[in-house]
Amino acid sequence: MPSQHDLATPGGVFAPARRPLSRVPEVTAFFWIVKVLCTTVGESAADFLNVNLHFGLTGTSVVTGVLLAGALALQFSAGRYVPARYWLAVALVSVFGTLVTDNLTDSLGVPLETSALVFGSLLALTFLAWYLVERDLSIHSIHTRRREAFYWLTIFVTFALGTATGDLMAEVLGIGYLMTGVIMVTSTALLGIGWRLGLNPVLAFWLIYILTRPLGASIGDYLSQSPDAGGLGLGATTTSLIFVAGIAAVVAYLSVTKVDAIPAVSTGGHDPAPPRGGLVQTVVVLLLVLVTAGTGYVLRRSALHNDAPAVAATGDHPSVATALGDLTRFRTITQDTLDRLDRGRQGAATSRVGDLEAAWDNATARLKARNGSAWTEVDDRIDTALRALRSSNPDVGQERTALSALLSVLGPDTGR
Repeated sequence: MPSQHDLATPGGVFAPARRPLSRVPEVTAFFWIVKVLCTTVGESAADFLNVNLHFGLTGTSVVTGVLLAGALALQFSAGRYVPARYWLAVALVSVFGTLVTDNLTDSLGVPLETSALVFGSLLALTFLAWYLVERDLSIHSIHTRRREAFYWLTIFVTFALGTATGDLMAEVLGIGYLMTGVIMVTSTALLGIGWRLGLNPVLAFWLIYILTRPLGASIGDYLSQSPDAGGLGLGATTTSLIFVAGIAAVVAYLSVTKVDAIPAVSTGGHDPAPPRGGLVQTVVVLLLVLVTAGTGYVLRRSALHNDAPAVAATGDHPSVATALGDLTRFRTITQDTLDRLDRGRQGAATSRVGDLEAAWDNATARLKARNGSAWTEVDDRIDTALRALRSSNPDVGQERTALSALLSVLGPDTGR
């Protein structure tokens, strides 16, 4: 008598069961290309909604959350892998995962170091729950709604962790977005080589998935930022359009050719056995990552601390100029912005204040290490000026007041 894992054919011959169609794509070169493109677009889309459309961080989070819920509903209803639905969900998860970290940092004041540890722990717990329930972490066996739920939860946490890790390196440690991108490319290449040499494929996949988030953000920042900030100056809009066009082209190709669709192969009623050795390799690799990252973090923080000049004895509350050192560059950009505003060039003033934001972000790690309270004072004044100049209905009086208040804390222009 045939087993329950067999299927009766019209001719009365029993054949092995075929595994249902996968709900996610095969991991090919196209997968990683689109994933990096989606990451970059996700970063710029969040900035567009937050800054250009003035939704604010909370409003952007709500809008993105609603869109993500709709995209995931479409994805789960498909029952199989559909490129357009799948990659739309990935792009929105990218935006929402970024916003979760940004909300923790900007709205709740949670340090990026803490966010990275929290999301790293959540990722470990997600994998543990996934394995205990399914006894399988394979990315090639996502053919039930429950497994797909674990899959998307893992993707969300990796995006949040990747955001926290990338921002921690680029901003808090002052490595910069370009160098962060170089580090991520190198790490990804090493993992790829490790996979070829026998590294557990599930472990390699998820580690690379985490690393490609800050990689995509670094590429986007490098292309969009002004040359003064170390970028190519393409702007957020142009950069976003380029990457959206790239996503559309690749997804259209995948939809037609179906080269990344995982076939419903014959299984004899059982999923293929997962590769062994994954647990041991995971422990070893994570220990190496923790030791390397921890050592790098301590050394970088020590270098930033040693870079801080001795503060003159001016009482318990030294001036910003004394505490942070030479702020001439920021004062010059602020004065340029005010001069353009006084000449009635609102658009030029708004554009110039963007250079101030980029320059301040790039110097954050170095300046914050010198004096956290002084840095916070200037940062608050800069945020006020940015909101005033980027308002949908700008008030020249408020803009002048915000810029003048900022100049007052930046100290004298020692470069003139």
